Amino acid sequence: MGFAHNNVLHQNHFRKDWQSRVRTWFDQPGRKLRRRNARKAKAAKLGVRPLELLRPAVRAQTVRYNRKIREGRGFTLAELKEAGIGKKEARGVGIVVDHRRRNLSEEGKALNVERLKAYKARLIVFPRNAKKPKKGDSTGEDLTAATTRSAVPLPPSFIHEEPRKITEEEREFEAYRTLRNERAAARNEGKRKVREAKKAEEEANKKK
Repeated sequence: MGFAHNNVLHQNHFRKDWQSRVRTWFDQPGRKLRRRNARKAKAAKLGVRPLELLRPAVRAQTVRYNRKIREGRGFTLAELKEAGIGKKEARGVGIVVDHRRRNLSEEGKALNVERLKAYKARLIVFPRNAKKPKKGDSTGEDLTAATTRSAVPLPPSFIHEEPRKITEEEREFEAYRTLRNERAAARNEGKRKVREAKKAEEEANKKK
């Protein structure tokens, strides 16, 4: 080990028992098994209830990711109202409610209303007392029907268009030129309005 220039002299400590401070991961297989057993125990404890709560289908944020559909936090009160489900009832049957979320488009709202209706059609609510079923409880053949615990799948992000021939109107359409014209019209709108107002004023003065 060399020493040069006007630097601090080294005081090296090589007896720190570093082996006792090393982070190991030998319990990884054991933890994997423990997590799996915990999932099994939770599924058994839930009985015939769905393994996951129902959440809305929402668009991801920003222009980069908004083509993707993912699960949101909870359904809006407007979506629940249109699907005919009360907010207290929704929480009782595994539907998450988010009172802060707002619907910004009719398409997104309709998508989640359909999602709620599909879930409601598949839902079987077992009565606490079989002799005295309450309002909203399933009865008759529904109680003996086959049950599934799989969640309602998310809809596709976009529907692919079938291949077709280009129409004559599409062939003649000049996309670039149209964009340039619209951009120029938006940019010069203020000047155009001033010019038109000035022209109208001059014509009004001529008539006098």
